[in-house]
Amino acid sequence: QVQLVESGGGLVQAGGSLRLSCAASGRTFSNYIMGWFRQAPGQERQFVSTITLTSGSTDYLDSVKGRFTISRDNAKNAVYLQMNSLKPEDRGVYYCATTPRRILGSRVYRAADVYDYWGQGTQVTVSS
Repeated sequence: QVQLVESGGGLVQAGGSLRLSCAASGRTFSNYIMGWFRQAPGQERQFVSTITLTSGSTDYLDSVKGRFTISRDNAKNAVYLQMNSLKPEDRGVYYCATTPRRILGSRVYRAADVYDYWGQGTQVTVSS
């Protein structure tokens, strides 16, 4: 089992920044990839970014490219999401997720159902 705990959410004005953290515990050695997803009220959970824990390869939703940066600290079993130039449409509950599965195919890890473990989420609110 893997436990994930997110932190760092909050209320920020448009144009501001937040840094989200995701701390993993348990059987972390088997994890392959960590992802950040977000869910706004009444909407489906949406892919935001992923990072592989081996090579550090990253992927981003087009609308956050150049504004968000995902990073990892394998020694601390932690993943971060630095969010700059926040927009009102970035609001939602942000979740981190992980899976040990290695699946071939581009962008496969953009699908929420690929992930086996999820955190409880952290709220991000961006005022205009």
